[in-house]
Amino acid sequence: MPGNLEPLDLGIQIPYHFRCPISLDLMSDPVTISTGQTYDRTSIDSWIAMGNTTCPVTRVALSDFTLIPNHTLRRLIQEWCVANRSNGVERIPTPKQPADPISVRSLLSQASAITGTHVSIRSRAAAIRRLRGLARDSEKNRVLIAGHNAREILVRILFADIETTSLSSELVSESLALLVLLHMTETECEAVASDPSRVGFMTRLLFDSSIEIRVNAAALIEMVLTGAKSMDLKLIISGSDSIFEGVLDLLKNPISSRRALKIGIKAIFALCLVKQTRHLAISAGAPGILIDRLAADFDRCDTERGLATVELLCRLPEGCAAFGEHALTVPLMVKTILRVSDRATEYAAGALLALCTAEERCRDEAAAAGLVTQLLLLVQSDCTERAKRKAQMLLKLLRDSWPDDSTVHSDDFNRSEVAPF
Repeated sequence: MPGNLEPLDLGIQIPYHFRCPISLDLMSDPVTISTGQTYDRTSIDSWIAMGNTTCPVTRVALSDFTLIPNHTLRRLIQEWCVANRSNGVERIPTPKQPADPISVRSLLSQASAITGTHVSIRSRAAAIRRLRGLARDSEKNRVLIAGHNAREILVRILFADIETTSLSSELVSESLALLVLLHMTETECEAVASDPSRVGFMTRLLFDSSIEIRVNAAALIEMVLTGAKSMDLKLIISGSDSIFEGVLDLLKNPISSRRALKIGIKAIFALCLVKQTRHLAISAGAPGILIDRLAADFDRCDTERGLATVELLCRLPEGCAAFGEHALTVPLMVKTILRVSDRATEYAAGALLALCTAEERCRDEAAAAGLVTQLLLLVQSDCTERAKRKAQMLLKLLRDSWPDDSTVHSDDFNRSEVAPF
């Protein structure tokens, strides 16, 4: 049940016939099965997916697995929600119906038709747009669409006539937008990554005039990089200066949407996992862009990816030098410790360890920013063992930079639980 619907905690009794017999939660999409019993669609879908062939309540064998929407009951539930709005209950949305397999096949057939007298590019794009709308509705729809060979069709459309296709064409835009909603297999990712012309085409899309195409191109690059297991193929993708410039532009752009920032940080992280080409990220200005964004507007998960990328780039001398030149790097890393998450703390400590090892100036900055106190708290916290080891190494490294009035010079510190160096 949605987090905003907690009637039992609010002292509101949910009517018995509004509850799903499986989950006992308020139904948001009631459907009736062949035995006449009604369940929430998600619950009965899960029941059937587990291989069960009987009705959960009556134990009678199901004559078929058709789920018929119970519109009357749904409207009654919605009316009840509205009546109890003053008690914190929100109206359940009207559910969207699942995609029809026949319609999906028809739309894919229209999308893959050869453009000519009877089928225009516009009609093919319209078919893909309709499929994209269905894919956005639910994971079940995405599985259904993918199960009809959609990914192969979309890859063929997207990369057809690479040399002559207009980068801003409607067909390219729609096929790319739908493809990134589906999960490509390892084989499919490697088929794209192994073709230099396809990699070059994806890179060119990063510089398209349409921000949507640029964002979806970055999403496709991240998907292919993550899905391909061969390091040689990853090198083909990440071995271009332009690909780093295009992805970083999404992070640098002041008007980038939340989705653009999320996809941008996922893509740059995936690119930087290829250690042989990390220097290209540094040359493209990744250190400054990452620190500027980390200091502004990332959510927790993206902050973790951003910090992990910072630590990866700090493993190169030129990376340490570039991050060290940014006035916010050290204070931001110190501030992050014990504030965001255990992972973020570990990555920030790793980056600080590299920076402080490389430059005495960074050690002085870190000590002045209060790193010693943060590290003492860290080694006695429930953080990861790797983070604690990094903290201990940092404390040892910072001994000469500790301020005279630091707690590390007191008797209390001598009796602390910090492991000896």
